[in-house]
Amino acid sequence: MKPANANLQNLSLVRTALEGLKSRDASLPGLAIMHGPAGYGKTTAATVVGNETRAYFVQVRSAWGRKTLLLKIVHEMGMKLEGKGAPKTIPDLLEAVCAQLASSGRLLILDEFDYCVKNESMVDLVRDIYEGAQQPILGIGMEMLPQKLKRWEQFHSRVYSWIPAQPVSLEDARLLAPVYCDVPCADDFLAFLVGAAGGSVRRVSVNLAQAATTAAIEGWRAVDRATWGGRAIYTGEAPIRELPKVHNHGA
Repeated sequence: MKPANANLQNLSLVRTALEGLKSRDASLPGLAIMHGPAGYGKTTAATVVGNETRAYFVQVRSAWGRKTLLLKIVHEMGMKLEGKGAPKTIPDLLEAVCAQLASSGRLLILDEFDYCVKNESMVDLVRDIYEGAQQPILGIGMEMLPQKLKRWEQFHSRVYSWIPAQPVSLEDARLLAPVYCDVPCADDFLAFLVGAAGGSVRRVSVNLAQAATTAAIEGWRAVDRATWGGRAIYTGEAPIRELPKVHNHGA
């Protein structure tokens, strides 16, 4: 049976950071930011840890404003918005979210946090949630997220842990291989995939799945670099084809 989740280095980084948040002194801030290029497995790592800790997980969208974000958090928390006294306004929703987060003691994870940074009021809202609940919040975004957040000193100064996502390693590839490929993969083949991945866990995973398909078609019992030969692999770049030369014979 295939393992549900490979214990990649970025998963370990998130676990370690959250353990630090939980054990920190009460006088210290409780925000954490994981940042790195697309494809590094940030969301997957946060989702696994979120499931392990029963965290509230919300993936922010580009079109959302403050009320939509609060409504999505309320929905994730399983709170009802019907009946007399149910929160309707932004201040009421904020208070409800803070109260639930504080009483549950659970982590709030906000994926695609870059979309919050595009709107000053959204950053302030997340800080308000943290201040009102005094529970850890993990934001996940692209590699420039720490620099972007410097605009908001009141938020930036409350970040206890900055978590730079790490590029995929050979050890990661060894852990991913049995998840995505049904036949054994030699280290030289895995090193080849890692070298072509540009740091992306996603690209290594796609190529391992492609190797599994090829192995099934070819009847391979294992894959190494020599067996794979000159077959194409996915690198995230569109193939470049040489255009035919146009000869100008003049008038």
